[in-house]
Amino acid sequence: MDNSSSTDSAATAGLVGGLLIVYFVVIIATVALFIWVYWRIFSKAGYSGALALLNLVPGIGPLICVLILAFGRWPIEDQLAALQSGRTSIPPQAPPPYPPPGTTLST
Repeated sequence: MDNSSSTDSAATAGLVGGLLIVYFVVIIATVALFIWVYWRIFSKAGYSGALALLNLVPGIGPLICVLILAFGRWPIEDQLAALQSGRTSIPPQAPPPYPPPGTTLST
């Protein structure tokens, strides 16, 4: 009877250990996904993407990110307003390093 009891407890411990590993992998993957998504949103809004790392602050990190995005003045809005008013703060694009299709090079 004692051998069966120790086998059952070892199997239970193995099952619990496996479930904990799966749980932590899912949690880490979820946090990584949120950081990646917030990084993209902050970058498109004109902020530094590194602000997404605020999500790592336990409890209030995601709330801070949402508040910055909801109530902050996005830098991209300032750039758009400057472009619409005629003041360009964005440098002009460089010409492509190759000729456009259909043109011939003269030597």
